[in-house]
Amino acid sequence: MDEALLRSLTPSVLAVLVRRGADFAAAEDAVQDALVEAFRVWPADPPRDAKGWLVTVAWRKFLDATRSDAARRRREGLVDEEPAPGPAPAVDDTLQLYFLCAHPSLTPSSAVALTLRAVGGLTTRQIAQAYLVPEATMAQRISRAKRTVSGVRFDQPGDVATVLRVLYLVFNEGYSGDIDLAAEAIRLTRQLAAAIDHPEVAGLLALMLLHHARRASRTAPDGSLVPLADQDRGKWDTKSIAEGVDILQTALARDRLGEFQAQAAIAALHADAPVAEETDWVQIVEWYDELTRLTDSPVVRLNRAVAVGEADGPRAGLAALAELDDSLPRHTAVAAYLHERDGDLATAARLYAEAAQKAPNLAERDYLTRQAARLNTRRRR
Repeated sequence: MDEALLRSLTPSVLAVLVRRGADFAAAEDAVQDALVEAFRVWPADPPRDAKGWLVTVAWRKFLDATRSDAARRRREGLVDEEPAPGPAPAVDDTLQLYFLCAHPSLTPSSAVALTLRAVGGLTTRQIAQAYLVPEATMAQRISRAKRTVSGVRFDQPGDVATVLRVLYLVFNEGYSGDIDLAAEAIRLTRQLAAAIDHPEVAGLLALMLLHHARRASRTAPDGSLVPLADQDRGKWDTKSIAEGVDILQTALARDRLGEFQAQAAIAALHADAPVAEETDWVQIVEWYDELTRLTDSPVVRLNRAVAVGEADGPRAGLAALAELDDSLPRHTAVAAYLHERDGDLATAARLYAEAAQKAPNLAERDYLTRQAARLNTRRRR
C-alpha cells in the first residue's frame, strides 16, 4: 500500500467532490471513508486508476451519507408532526376500494369478478359458482381483468350498479355459510345507502336485511339445513324485517323498479306470512314475472317455477320447469320437490339422490340425501 500516493491524491479528490456540489465538511468525511476503503481493498486488488477509484468511492460515500441524513431529518420531522397520544380516527376505505376496482376500463362482469377476488376475498371457485361457469373460465376472466388494469391509474371509480352486484354476491356467499361475511356486506351497503340516494341501493339493503333476519332459523342444532317452509318463524329477527320492509316501501314509492327491489319484495312477502301455508304465492309469482322481465335470468326462472308450483299446483310448476335447461344448478332438486308435491314419490326420490350428487356444498348434499332416504322409506311402508 503506497501511503504517500494516497496522501498526495487526497487534496485533488476532495476538490473534485466540492466542485460537484458537496460541502467541504461532508466531502472531507467522504474522502476519509474512501481512504479507509482503499486500505482495505487495494492490497488484494489495486486499481489501475487510483485517483479515479478514490473519486468514485468518495462520491458514493458522500451520496450515501447525504441520503441517510435526509432520511433522518424526515423521520425527525414526522416525529415532530406526530399527533398527541390518543385514539386514532377510524378510516374505512373498503367501500372506496370496491368502487376503484369496478374500473371503467373493465366490463361489468370482469369488474365484479376482479373485485370479488381482490377485495371481497372470495376464491375463484366461489366466484365461478356464483356466475354458473367453470372455475377455469373464471380464472381466465380474472387474469384478463388484471392485465387490463395493469398500469392503469385507479382514479376513476366504477358505477354503482357494478358495486351493488359485488356486494350482493359477497352477501350471498356469506349467507350460505360465513355469517360475518354477510354482515360485512350489510355494513358496506348501509354506508353506500347513507352516501347516495339510489332506489336500488335501498332495495339491496332491504333484501339483505330480510334474508339475514332468518339466519337463526336456517340450520338445525346439528348444522343441517332447514328449508324455509319448516323454519321456526319465532326465531326470525322482527326488527330487521321491519327495517327492511320500511326501506323497501320507501324505495318502491319512487317508481324506479330494479331487480334488487323486486327480490326484496319477494323476501318481504315470505317474511309477512305468519306460517308457511299463508304465503301469498300468487303475488310472489307476479313479482317473479317482474324480475324475469328485468333480468331474464335462468336462476330467476327456476325460482319462478317453484312459486308457480305453489300458486297453481305442481303440474304447472313442472311445466314451467320443462322450459329451462336441465343442466342449470339446482334444477334437479326443484324437479324432485315438484314431483313429490305431485305424488310421484319414486321419481322424486331418484331425483333427490341425483341432486345430492350435484350439490355445491356439503350441507345441501346432506339435506338432499336425507330427502331421498325419507321418500324411499315412505315407499317401502
